Amino acid sequence: MRSLVCLLALAGFTTQSLGQQQQQPLYATAKPNVVFILTDDQDAQLGSLDYMPYVKKHLLDKGTHYRSHYCTTSVCCPSRVTLWTGKLAHNTNVTDVNPPHGDYPKFISQGLNDNYLPVWLQEAGYNTYYTGKLFNVHTVDNYNAPFPAGFTGNDFLLDPFTYDYLNSTFQRDREPPQSYEGEYSTDVLAQKAYRLLDEAVAAQKPFFLTVAPIAPHCNVFMNGTGLDANPKFSFSAPIPAKRHEDLFSDIKVPRTPSFNPEKPSGANWIKTLKRQNDTNIDYNDHFYRQRLRALQAIDELVDGLFSRLEDYDILDNTYVVYSSDNGYHIGQHRLQPGKSCGYEEDINVPLIVRGPSVAQNVSTNIVTTHTDLAPTFLDLLGIPLREDFDGDPIPLTENQIEEAHDERQEHVTVEYWGYAAGEGIYDFDLSAYNNTYKALRIRGSEYNLYYSVWCNNEHELYDMTSDPHQLHNLLSTNGLPNATSHIILNVDLSKVVQRLDSLLLVLKSCKGQVCVRPWDALHPRGEVTTLKDALDVRYDYYYEMEQTTRVQFDECARGYFLDVEGPQFGQGTEYGVLRDGLPWYEWV
Repeated sequence: MRSLVCLLALAGFTTQSLGQQQQQPLYATAKPNVVFILTDDQDAQLGSLDYMPYVKKHLLDKGTHYRSHYCTTSVCCPSRVTLWTGKLAHNTNVTDVNPPHGDYPKFISQGLNDNYLPVWLQEAGYNTYYTGKLFNVHTVDNYNAPFPAGFTGNDFLLDPFTYDYLNSTFQRDREPPQSYEGEYSTDVLAQKAYRLLDEAVAAQKPFFLTVAPIAPHCNVFMNGTGLDANPKFSFSAPIPAKRHEDLFSDIKVPRTPSFNPEKPSGANWIKTLKRQNDTNIDYNDHFYRQRLRALQAIDELVDGLFSRLEDYDILDNTYVVYSSDNGYHIGQHRLQPGKSCGYEEDINVPLIVRGPSVAQNVSTNIVTTHTDLAPTFLDLLGIPLREDFDGDPIPLTENQIEEAHDERQEHVTVEYWGYAAGEGIYDFDLSAYNNTYKALRIRGSEYNLYYSVWCNNEHELYDMTSDPHQLHNLLSTNGLPNATSHIILNVDLSKVVQRLDSLLLVLKSCKGQVCVRPWDALHPRGEVTTLKDALDVRYDYYYEMEQTTRVQFDECARGYFLDVEGPQFGQGTEYGVLRDGLPWYEWV
């Protein structure tokens, strides 16, 4: 009977369809499974989750929503490599979506194909399955040069057809690529995801299944790929399935204060953007609706996965994680549709987790990042953590979440190299080619800040408690306060900037646990763990007189080059160095 059930399952049947009252588990295992759903460019700030009822039913109502989850590089390939390795982009050296600084060939050249999550999972006895987008410039020509390592079964989307909703090409296991011209990409992917789930269950081993659709990414027609000399890309709004194309006809981009503001905001090239006219705004509203419509097929896919997990009676032993590679902006700060900036719309992304012992119907603002996901997956599955992770496991139980409010890291390292591309039909000035910056997102119970230094050495600081839409930069272009009366944590703004810049100087080149506990590099005895601690008056001399090295760039570069990145360490902060056995502020 058991083998019959397995065969029927592979054919798409369950024992419920055979008239039985209760599905019996196909196998028993003490090790849990994971289903990871990874969307492409899904925002957390523009309300996309509000239009996904199945995500609400199966995940938000039954799991934990991490509202302060962030990507660390707001574009897909570097972000995905960070997600799969647990390392910041400055430690993977995959910093772009196209060669020479980032793509699938760069991932291979950095030796990462033998040293990332699916490989570690297989080494620990897990079967691994993947369908959808893996990396940029993973193409119909180089898909087997070499094959991505670490997968028991796969069905990858391939360039130049990855973002063509009605003309996708997939590549299954070791087979040649297959075109699905005229079929809707997310629906094709859904059937592949269900097939891989069937295979995973039939194998009777614990499994990790990743489902990575392209929605709500814009539709892209590619005439060539990043491997070609002169590829031509044509961007347009996402394309929904025909059954969803008339939904949300009256919905518009949320009209927050940052939407097409009357006065320019930001720094560098962003402050030069022109205000959008009515025609442009109407198009961007259409673009926004198309994103919501494209997400409906993913919402149905989520429901389909949960139905099958229930039919197999393995839902209670399966973690389901939902996230996206990066966020998205449409009209905020006068920006055309796209990502690549450090603002909240671009770096804040959805993260929802459901599974054994995970807190249910809980929403939390503890800070988590994509560097934490690989450690979290290993921790969930009882696999030893790696010493070179730049992140830590995410708290999942109610007790862990409660403890994290006092003990969890407060910061996010944000970094970017290269240019920012508009993805609608209205492009912007190519001054966006100097879109290289280092930034710090930091929040605690009494503060909520964003600090950045651009490659032209312009600075930004936003107090997001009073300015959540990041419209009022508190710093002049040279980094000095332009609002001398502004107080944070009852401290003058200049002192706050000193601490933030010193912390960012540690994070811009950190490795391993220094990225998790960067204050230890500045205060090796461990008595400072938060910005509030560092603002104690006894450290004023240390930050004002000794920590004088500042974050700065020598030039704007497209990739990660140490000779233009400016100083890598502050005085005495080479990852916890003590001077004469004492930190500066105790022996000066």
